[in-house]
Amino acid sequence: MNELSSAAKFRGPLRSDEPMAGYCSWRVGGRAERCFEPVDRDDLIIFLHSGAPDAAVTFIGLGSNVLIRDGGLPGTVILTGRALSKIVPSDGVSIRAEAGVPCAKVARVAAQAGFTGGEFLAGIPGTLGGALAMNAGAFGAEIWPLIVAVETVDRSGQVRIRPAADFKFGYRAVDIPPGEWFLSGTLRFAVASSDVAVARVKQFLARRNSSQPTGMASCGSVFKNPPGDFAGRLIEAADLKGYRHGGCFVSDKHANFIINAGDASATDIEDLILIVREVVARKFGVVLEPEVRILGRREAPRRAVSGVE
Repeated sequence: MNELSSAAKFRGPLRSDEPMAGYCSWRVGGRAERCFEPVDRDDLIIFLHSGAPDAAVTFIGLGSNVLIRDGGLPGTVILTGRALSKIVPSDGVSIRAEAGVPCAKVARVAAQAGFTGGEFLAGIPGTLGGALAMNAGAFGAEIWPLIVAVETVDRSGQVRIRPAADFKFGYRAVDIPPGEWFLSGTLRFAVASSDVAVARVKQFLARRNSSQPTGMASCGSVFKNPPGDFAGRLIEAADLKGYRHGGCFVSDKHANFIINAGDASATDIEDLILIVREVVARKFGVVLEPEVRILGRREAPRRAVSGVE
């Protein structure tokens, strides 16, 4: 258990009724009941320790794999990017990174240190914490095979160091102890020259930029790939590339991306996700499972959506 003074006070800003669109890469979403931005790791622990143990808490890093509904989020959103931003090489073959570090920065720091095996992380748009929570991957590789150990924190502020063996993981899924969140992870790599590793990072970035829409408001991949197939291929085969609904559309470049054209609501995007699932299921008998996490409350009952022939 952490040794916390009863007089300890958190230092970061705690805002009420905070608009969440600015914290989500889709640039949509309602308001959080409360939003806390800790200034560092200790501040986060103090805040968690000071709150009611049963109060709702949602951790958000870059907001790249979440859809926050228009009705907003109950409880407290905790923003990790500022507080959990440290990353250091640890023992000659490893890097320890806090949960708010972008995966692309992990890839870059590892390559510059002469480590290889993590270059694919350059293609993941989120933070390390989000990647750990969903076993994120890109180009056929996943993050958990690189993990040696993690730090977690619970609602009381207790910190635990857990070996990777404590966790079962699969495709875009990790069994996490209930009520715990990731503070940091230690990743182990193979050793190569930094020139080779940096060149591989550049290759992954070029591959991503040539095959995926970049510089546009999206969440990355919307759906998990079904066994033996690709979600993007099925969506494209269903003639849904470019399909528009409200203020959003299925990307013309990669069909597993949904783009906010600039005036979409979260409801527009969620409805388009449902339309895509319904059409693909009807045409191919495959029910696509969302990779994106859909959080919060709808403002009103969902309006009926029509399918596409």
